[in-house]
Amino acid sequence: MSERLRPRDLAFLAEETAQTPMHNATIEIFDPGESGFDHERLMELIQDRISFVPRYRQRLQSVPGQLANPVWVDDDQFDLGYHVRRSALPRPGSLDQLRELVSRIVSRPLDRSRPLWEVYFVEGLSEGRVALLSKTHQVLVDGVQTVDLGQVLLDTSPTPKTMESDDWYARRAPSPFTLLAGAVKDSLTEPDTLVDTVRTRTDAAWRTAGAATANARRVANALTGRRPVKESPISGALSQQRRVVTVDTPLADYRTIRAVHGGTVNDVILATIAGGLRGWLMTRAESMAGIRQIRAVVPVSVIDAELEATSLGSQIAAHFVDLPILEASPVIRLHQVSYSFQAHKETGRGVAANRLAGIAGFAPTTFHAIGSRVAADERRSYQLNITNVPGPQSPLYAAGAEMVSSYPVPPLLPGHPLAIGVTSYNGRVFYGITADRDQMPDADLLGTCITESLDELMDASSATRPRAPRGRKRSPRSAKKS
Repeated sequence: MSERLRPRDLAFLAEETAQTPMHNATIEIFDPGESGFDHERLMELIQDRISFVPRYRQRLQSVPGQLANPVWVDDDQFDLGYHVRRSALPRPGSLDQLRELVSRIVSRPLDRSRPLWEVYFVEGLSEGRVALLSKTHQVLVDGVQTVDLGQVLLDTSPTPKTMESDDWYARRAPSPFTLLAGAVKDSLTEPDTLVDTVRTRTDAAWRTAGAATANARRVANALTGRRPVKESPISGALSQQRRVVTVDTPLADYRTIRAVHGGTVNDVILATIAGGLRGWLMTRAESMAGIRQIRAVVPVSVIDAELEATSLGSQIAAHFVDLPILEASPVIRLHQVSYSFQAHKETGRGVAANRLAGIAGFAPTTFHAIGSRVAADERRSYQLNITNVPGPQSPLYAAGAEMVSSYPVPPLLPGHPLAIGVTSYNGRVFYGITADRDQMPDADLLGTCITESLDELMDASSATRPRAPRGRKRSPRSAKKS
C-alpha cells in the first residue's frame, strides 16, 4: 500500500489558502560559461537525478469518505515538461526584473492534482547568466523521506557525475475500492492510522471554528468602525501577492566582526537583521516607543534523539531570540544576540556550522524547507521567522555551469507578512526576504537597511574604534575592598 500522509503534513494542506501558499522557493543564479547550460540541459539533468527523490514523481490521492488520510501515489501522467518551465527577461535582464518575476511566480499556489513542485529556467540575465527558480510544497520535503531536489542537482566539479539510467515507470493508481479497503485494514491492524484519522478530523473542526470566530470578529469590527489592533509593525492579514527582495553581502565582513567582538557568524547575521529592522522602522516614521524588540524564531540544528530524525544527520528545533531593535549601538545589539544564543550553545546539542556545510549536496535548500516546517508549528509564539543555513564555501555546478548566487525565498504564514532566509555560500552571505506586497510596499528599503546595518557593524569593528566591554569589570575601589 502507498505511504499515507501524516497529520502534520495534512495540516499544511488544510491551512493553505490563496493568501498563504505553503511552498518554499529558491533563486539560484548560474554563469553558463562554456558549458552550454540551457533549458534542455536542465531537463536532462533533472531526468538523470530525479530517481534520488522519487516523491517528486508522486501526487496525493484522497481516500473516499475521508476514512483515512490521503496517500502518495505515482503520477501515471507525469510530465517533466510541465514541472520544468522556461521563462526569460528582456535582455539584459536586471536583478530587479528577476525579483519581480519571482514575486509573481511564488504568489501562485501549486497544482494539487500533480506532484507538488515546479522549476523555472529564466534566461536573459545580464552578463549572459541564467537563473533557476524552484518551488516545492512543504508537504513534499520533510528531510526524512524526501530531501529537496536542489540537493541532488549540483556537483562539486564542472564535470557532472555519471548516474545510472533510470527505468522508472508509474505504478497503477489504486482504485477507490482499493483505497477504502486499505483504509479499513490500516485502521484495524495499525492503531496509529485510526488515531491519525481522528486527529485530522479534530484539527479540521478546530480550524473551521477558528476561521468562523475570526470572520465574526472582522464583521463586528466593521460594524462598530473599530480597526483590529496590530501587535507589531510586522503583523497583519496577508494579500495574495508577494514581494521578494535579495541582498548579497561578503562573508569576510561577518568574520571580521566576529573576530573583533566575539560570538559567531550566526550572531553577526542576526545582529545585522536587527539593525536593518531598526533602520527600516525609523524610515517609516514608526514610533519606537513601546517597540523594544521583535521576537524571532530561528530554527537551529541540534542532536536530540527525542526529535524527529532527519536524513541530514541532525534534527531541527525552534530557538527564540528577541532582536533588540530599540538599542542604538550596533555592538551592544550584537552582544545581546550573542548572549541569547549562549544557553543553546551550553546545552551541547548544537551542531557546528562547518559540519552542516559539509553535508553531501547543496543541503541549505533542504534545511530551509525543514526550518519553515518548524516555524509553522510555532507561529503563534513569534513575530518573525528567520532561517539561517551555512552552505559550502567552494563553488558548485549544474551541468557544468557555476552557481554564483543562492537566495532562499521562505513562505509567509498567516498573520506574518515578513520572513527572512539566509544562506552562506562560497564566500558570500545571501539574504532572501519575502514580504506581503500590500502590507510591506517598502520591502526593498528593508534590504537597503540590512546592508547599511552590516556597514555599521563593520565601522564599529575598525582598528581605531573603541570597543564596548564584554561583561562587567570590577572598579578599582571594589578591588581594594576585596
